[in-house]
Amino acid sequence: MWRAIASNAFTMLIVGMFLFGGVILWGQAQYRAEGPLAEAMCLRVAPGSNMRRVSATLEDRGAIESAAIFRIGSDYTDKSTQLKAGAFLVPEGASMAEIVDIVTRGGASTCGTEVVYRIGVTRSGVQVREMDPATNRFAEVASFNPATDEVPAEYTEVKSQADTRYRVALAEGVTSWQVVQSLQGMDILTGSAEVPAEGVLAPDSYEVSVGDTVLSVLTRMETAQERLLAAAWDARDPEGPLTSPQDLLILASIIEKETGVASERGVVASVFTNRLERPMRLQTDPTVIYGITRGEGTLGRGLRQSELRRETPWNTYTIDGLPLTPIANPGRASLEAAANPDETDFLFFVADGTGGHVFAKTLDEHNRNVRKWREIERERANQ
Repeated sequence: MWRAIASNAFTMLIVGMFLFGGVILWGQAQYRAEGPLAEAMCLRVAPGSNMRRVSATLEDRGAIESAAIFRIGSDYTDKSTQLKAGAFLVPEGASMAEIVDIVTRGGASTCGTEVVYRIGVTRSGVQVREMDPATNRFAEVASFNPATDEVPAEYTEVKSQADTRYRVALAEGVTSWQVVQSLQGMDILTGSAEVPAEGVLAPDSYEVSVGDTVLSVLTRMETAQERLLAAAWDARDPEGPLTSPQDLLILASIIEKETGVASERGVVASVFTNRLERPMRLQTDPTVIYGITRGEGTLGRGLRQSELRRETPWNTYTIDGLPLTPIANPGRASLEAAANPDETDFLFFVADGTGGHVFAKTLDEHNRNVRKWREIERERANQ
């Protein structure tokens, strides 16, 4: 009899082990299976949160079938203690395993609220925007000019959220003075800094954090521009008239200020290169303006004839060759255009009334183009 009882007990043990193994396999399959989320969502994980709270939120929002399996899976894969605070984009149909990876991987938040501080040539502004998980695109919540507008409540609110991201967007063609003035006016940055040399800051978008120093942000911008300039110089046309990386930086800054049309940069670069090789004076208005303002704001009016004749180290109507320094901070495209301009015979260009320019090989042709532009100006003035 005891032998029969022992045999039955052993049999039950074997069955139990098989059942337990089946449950584990089922749980693993559920953990890795496509999830029920019908539309992407943004999951906020507060600082100090844990997997129990996260799993409950996910279950309530229909992103997972079982909060218990989610927690057991995160424990089994040794990720339950690696939870990161932030706002994370959970894609449609994400499995529990994929969601655990998303919230424990670290790095920058992938959705939620972002504040962008835009530093532009003529104006700066602050934009508050929210990621729409369904489209994976940002939608504007509020925007304002910190110099003239009242701070909106939306901005104050998002600043109190721990997972809000901050970004400084530097436009091509801004001056170093403009950058420093804007950075020192941002309430999330600390400290102050001297104005860096003109041209040494790379126009780009930089993620920053509350409490970063103005100097640290400027240093990142300088390091980025050093890399861009070195790459452009290494890839330059060796037969060109530029003799140093500084020459390239100066020419790129002039190209940046002369055209905002991307497709024109190479042609504009060819005009200045052709003039340098003649040699002919560059005769470009932005250099004259820089000689007046030194990059501290915009001129806000047209140039006077007396100013075109006034000698400064930047007035390319009165000096030969390149000006003393860059006149703005050029972006990658202008650096590349200066290093490898298009091959043309153009020596002149003037605005065409559409935002671009019309180019000419001879002075007679150029003068005809100038007369057409003057007519456009008169027509606009009479409207």
